Amino acid sequence: MTGEQTPLGSIHVSPRAIATIAFHAALESYGVVGLAPKNLVSGLSHALAKDPTQGIEVAYDGNEIKIDVYIVVEYGTRIKSVANSVINTVRFNVEKALGLPVSAVNVHIRGLRVSETG
Repeated sequence: MTGEQTPLGSIHVSPRAIATIAFHAALESYGVVGLAPKNLVSGLSHALAKDPTQGIEVAYDGNEIKIDVYIVVEYGTRIKSVANSVINTVRFNVEKALGLPVSAVNVHIRGLRVSETG
């Protein structure tokens, strides 16, 4: 948990809250059509619980926040551009919401999806 001491008390932000912010930011990024689970077990647990943080892992060691994002990319888009967009959008939104720096955003491409045109 991230924490800060103020004259009025303390503020604690859970990794799940950070993951929710990152989840919504990643979905807004250019070329992202969805988020994917890290592995099958994680995917089943997120699907059963309707978890809004699927595809996001947050690590906080007291000094730095590291975020791993597992995405599905639109077929035909430049993967490097999509990954850079996700990194910048997630970092900006989390830092803006928390006021704390994000040390790393790692993007893992889990698949490509072809949109139906019609």
